[in-house]
Amino acid sequence: MTGTSADDAPLSAVHGSAARRRSAGIYGTIVVSAVLAAGGAHLRTVPLAVAVFVTLLVYWAAEGYAVLLGEHAHAGRLPTWSHVRASLAAIWPMVTASYIPLLSLLVAHVLGATTKTAATVALVVAIALLLVHGWAGGKALQLRGLQLLAVTLIAGAFGVVMILLKLLVTH
Repeated sequence: MTGTSADDAPLSAVHGSAARRRSAGIYGTIVVSAVLAAGGAHLRTVPLAVAVFVTLLVYWAAEGYAVLLGEHAHAGRLPTWSHVRASLAAIWPMVTASYIPLLSLLVAHVLGATTKTAATVALVVAIALLLVHGWAGGKALQLRGLQLLAVTLIAGAFGVVMILLKLLVTH
């Protein structure tokens, strides 16, 4: 290829930002699943919810730091505060990805589920969210048929791996 085709053109800021938010949401949902799988049998429900949220805040801050440092290391100068805010806002979906699984965790607990069961409910919800993320990403790529099914199922597979991890850790 000559590097001049439309396929090789860099993403526009709008598409790049949307892609960054989508990837942050997927990553956040996977982190939620991992913490639920690891802590669901060892923590009580509220401490588990706090652990999930704090873990995501740490990942969000670390990801933001790493990206900003990587983007600006070559320039030999620090980014502006407005750039820092915009960059962190672009990956905030990493944290907001926890809202629905955490809500399901807490609702299951209020309805009488044990922490282990509530964590499993939240993991199932997280898998559903991963499937939605995969489907939305595939639709954004204008995929159809088997390709859309494949990217949707791959996203869900990350959550299934977390359930398998939970079974391995807790049994």
